[in-house]
Amino acid sequence: MPEPRPAAPPPPASGAVDAAGFRQALAVHAAGVVIITAQTDGIPVGLTATSFSSVSLDPPLVSFYVDRSSTTWPWLRSADHFAVNVLASDQADLAARFARKDIDRFAEPTRWRPGTLGAPLLQDVSAHLICLPRETVDVGDHILVVGLVAEARVHSAGRPLIYHQGRFGRFIAHP
Repeated sequence: MPEPRPAAPPPPASGAVDAAGFRQALAVHAAGVVIITAQTDGIPVGLTATSFSSVSLDPPLVSFYVDRSSTTWPWLRSADHFAVNVLASDQADLAARFARKDIDRFAEPTRWRPGTLGAPLLQDVSAHLICLPRETVDVGDHILVVGLVAEARVHSAGRPLIYHQGRFGRFIAHP
């Protein structure tokens, strides 16, 4: 006869796990890393995101989340399109740069060019997706952004940059 399992601890009074426990649990989930870029009034803006996901094949939709307190979000929100720059495994410094505040993210050593519609396209990334804003939804302390993919270009099918346990790293395929 199997041993009885100990009872699970009762849920918090609010019905939700505490922030520290939630953050700790999410840290063990690996996520791909992208940089979302746009240009508004001739000013390039961008931010690092690890919440990027495909949503639908028909129509082709993708999504990412942005913190409500982001100072970049007002600029992204007003753009008529945005680019998703899928980072390669050797681009951890670039991801860290676009995650910092109060710096010119597009200054040297960042290498980029304007895309056909004007959104900044970062050099040497694995892929670019050019998206038209489709929908935004307030969700908790973040905003869900859904984009319709208007153009997709793969530049390298190499290894992706991964974010895991608060650090950037490389994917190693299972033999």
